[in-house]
Amino acid sequence: MSYRFFQNRSCEYFPCHAISENERAEFNCLFCYCPLYPFPDCGGRFEILSNGIKDCSACTLPHYNYDSVNRKLKEKYTNLLLSGEWLSDS
Repeated sequence: MSYRFFQNRSCEYFPCHAISENERAEFNCLFCYCPLYPFPDCGGRFEILSNGIKDCSACTLPHYNYDSVNRKLKEKYTNLLLSGEWLSDS
């Protein structure tokens, strides 16, 4: 389905991760910026740098796992809504 996959080969950053030629055909740019970035337990491969920045340069989770990313987002935001944290000012 077209809404599940997008690839921008003309992007100056494509591919934004070191991948093989074979992997390029399935490399999905739909989540160019990972929607799971704010979550410490995102399920991806990342490291926290000495300056506190989350470095996801070794992670390709959002580029190959559309359904998994959507499930995780639904879980995270459902939990936030049920906990009331979503409505909190702090």
